[in-house]
Amino acid sequence: MKELFKKYKYDFPLIIAFAIFTGGSFYFNFNTGMAIFKDNFWMFFKEMIFVLPAMFILIGLFDVWIPKDRVQKHIGESSGIKGIVLVMLLAFIQAGPLYAAFPVAYLLWKKGSSPANVFIYLSAFTIAKIPMLTFEIGFLGLKFSLMRILISIPVFILIGIIMGRYFKKNNCKIKEV
Repeated sequence: MKELFKKYKYDFPLIIAFAIFTGGSFYFNFNTGMAIFKDNFWMFFKEMIFVLPAMFILIGLFDVWIPKDRVQKHIGESSGIKGIVLVMLLAFIQAGPLYAAFPVAYLLWKKGSSPANVFIYLSAFTIAKIPMLTFEIGFLGLKFSLMRILISIPVFILIGIIMGRYFKKNNCKIKEV
């Protein structure tokens, strides 16, 4: 327990300060503080409670059911354009917030995906998820959405390749959690 407090010595005071601020906001009827709790913190907390367990179950099943050699074959170092297309398709069909993509990216890395493909997956997830594109097309129009996607895809592929080479060159390793 002592190690826990030592490790998070800066986090605990912030959590306590937030709790005091929130409690004081409700006690003194401070609308801004109550809105921060209700509209931001509580909404985000509920989303985390409902989304993350399902994500971790799916990731666990992926980890158990998909062998490492299959991942390495299809999206590993020697996968080339086929690997890029596969990770982009994986990212495009997923839904949810960005923090749901990080466990998937970790698992892809752990299973032997190339670093470039992991970066491309994360970029594609943030830029071009199909469920979000439907909303974007509805609000901004098909022409704008297609132009944005057609400009973004080559850029994040190039950045993913550059980052993958950087990681390979500097022999970066993943830290086991």
